[in-house]
Amino acid sequence: MTISNDVYKKPIDYEPSSSEVIYFGMGCFWGAEKLFWNRNGIHVTAVGYSAGNTKDPTYKDICYGETYHAEVVKLVYDSYKIDTFQLLKIFWEGHNPTQGMRQGNDIGTQYRSIIITTNEKQFELAKSTKNKYEELLKNNGFPKITTEIQNFKNFYYAEEYHQQYLLKNPNGYCGIGGCNVTYNN
Repeated sequence: MTISNDVYKKPIDYEPSSSEVIYFGMGCFWGAEKLFWNRNGIHVTAVGYSAGNTKDPTYKDICYGETYHAEVVKLVYDSYKIDTFQLLKIFWEGHNPTQGMRQGNDIGTQYRSIIITTNEKQFELAKSTKNKYEELLKNNGFPKITTEIQNFKNFYYAEEYHQQYLLKNPNGYCGIGGCNVTYNN
């Protein structure tokens, strides 16, 4: 796999002062991260755990404990090159947001659909795009969207072997998949 963007060459904690940050939980964070690699305007992708109630969780903790953290991808982006709406469109189309605490064969609270925003504009746009996409899904026979939308609370980087996992392991499993419903404006 080739990544045309240099997103994987920067440190995972790289955040230029002019950038914005948003977090998406779409099931397995490996596939969620991969969806954003070749997007112009993305500075960095990193995977980790967010929206839970345990400090400094490990992968084992979130899989077998009661941390309530979700697997998420952190996106650091230049909103002048790729705006939040474009990222939300990729989010909605890139997974099935109606499945509750699962995505494909991956089951558990860590695989839930979630958007974690870092400013009010992102939060309002997430809510409005959710309403619009839910209507589109409904018209195509899908149930209500179960995606949570939250303001930023916490984020903990996942272990190093999870970062850019599908670049290091191109044949790695990830059960992420969309509903084949295009988000029309």
